[in-house]
Amino acid sequence: MERNLDQYDLVVIGGGVNGTGIARDASGRGLTVLLCEKDDLAAHTSSASTKLIHGGLRYLEYFEFRLVRKALLERELLLKAAPHIMGPLRFVMPHDPAMRPTWMIRAGLFLYDHLAPREFLPASTALKLASHPAGAALKPGFTHGFAYSDGWVDDARLVVLNAVDAGHRGAVIAPRTGCVGATRDAAGWTVTLRDAFTRESRKVRARALVNAAGPWVAQFLAQDLRVTSRHKIRLIKGSHIIVAKLFEHPYAYLFQNPDRRILFAIPYEREFTLIGTTDVEYDGNPERMTISGEETRYLCQMANRYFRKAIGPEDVVRSYSGVRPLLEDDAADAAAVTRDYWLELNCDGAPIVSVFGGKITTFRRLAEEAMDLLLPALGVSDAIRRHWTAHAALPGGDLPDADFDAFLATLLRNNPWLPPALARRYAHAYGTYVTRLLGSAKNLADLGEEIAPGLFTQELKYLAEHEWARDGEDILWRRTKLGLHLNSSECAAVERWMDQHIGRRAPDSVDATGSLS
Repeated sequence: MERNLDQYDLVVIGGGVNGTGIARDASGRGLTVLLCEKDDLAAHTSSASTKLIHGGLRYLEYFEFRLVRKALLERELLLKAAPHIMGPLRFVMPHDPAMRPTWMIRAGLFLYDHLAPREFLPASTALKLASHPAGAALKPGFTHGFAYSDGWVDDARLVVLNAVDAGHRGAVIAPRTGCVGATRDAAGWTVTLRDAFTRESRKVRARALVNAAGPWVAQFLAQDLRVTSRHKIRLIKGSHIIVAKLFEHPYAYLFQNPDRRILFAIPYEREFTLIGTTDVEYDGNPERMTISGEETRYLCQMANRYFRKAIGPEDVVRSYSGVRPLLEDDAADAAAVTRDYWLELNCDGAPIVSVFGGKITTFRRLAEEAMDLLLPALGVSDAIRRHWTAHAALPGGDLPDADFDAFLATLLRNNPWLPPALARRYAHAYGTYVTRLLGSAKNLADLGEEIAPGLFTQELKYLAEHEWARDGEDILWRRTKLGLHLNSSECAAVERWMDQHIGRRAPDSVDATGSLS
């Protein structure tokens, strides 16, 4: 055994939603944890989702009843755990008689309503679109439809807040730090970490590993660890487009397509409509993917089947693509591949748990099950095995009565100098942690220089010191979505400020008070 190395109970590899969720769960149970991520937190799949907390209505068609029930149960828990970064969303599904028959849709919605308890989301209902606000944006041929409930989420902030909570509970969070090798013996793992900027390497010891590398999970096992796995993943590319908003009301849409796939159209960032997603087999490098022209045309064409206002590739203001590392189940159609997950424990020496598949909605349950699987292999006490995350708020999520509107009204009342739009953005992003962001500020001048419209130096420093932001992309597209609202020169100003004042090296951790350590 190598000596004088930092010692941890657990090293988690991967800074997406599953990795950060596991780091949070483990540190909350009293384990010493280090999480490493070769890029920024949520830099890949976990920030390229459709931004939904949902049970997966369409999975019922593939008889995935267990997955849907699990996701619906988690939907209720998550909506209460972080009401600042997620909330209820009502979906309208116009009925196309050429697609699924009415009886099938009614049966599916009945199951969706009753597979798991609902505390506050309304049940599904039939609609006459001619008299419903959502009908005005649709072509005249769509006269009837259905409405059902799910939720929206800021996916990248969900990841970051899990990491923040893990840091508060003692975990070391190390973005831009890749795991470039690991060797094991009976007592543990010797893990080699490499800083992405300095290229300097260091070694740590861990009693166990968690492989939550997402699209790289199988590659890491086979090439880096030389560990044989019983499971495989299937890389499915999902792409989205963002256009100027196509409707004024707060409803989202679920559209049925002739190819049996479904399409979401979601109100996004006040000024836009988010449309997605595609399901395309992918065998390239997950780090270098962009939407194809064919995918863009497909999304536009499918939206144009329903909306009065036609869109084309020239109307796309931004697009993004992500690879979903789905559990291989031999489904012929990419859209039919299961969104469930599998946790594989290998104890040929020190233990390692690998995460195959999964979806954002079930990350908390996945993390809990991963720890339940791993802890007996570590021989830990029964006290540490206790569950705790089901009813624990994420950082900033402890809003009184989980009432966002009341919280925002209180924030404005206590800080009348805050412009309402800025206060709303702060409340959504930070929840009750907004007081940490504002500090002793009594006016806008106290927030420092306005580097871009609505973005002051106090927020940039906060995101660097407490949320591991290192560059403009971290700020503009993951910690916030301000990149959608700023022009190229304003985005460049943010990039320059971050380069000049923050630098490229990430802090090692955040302590229990939220300060750098």
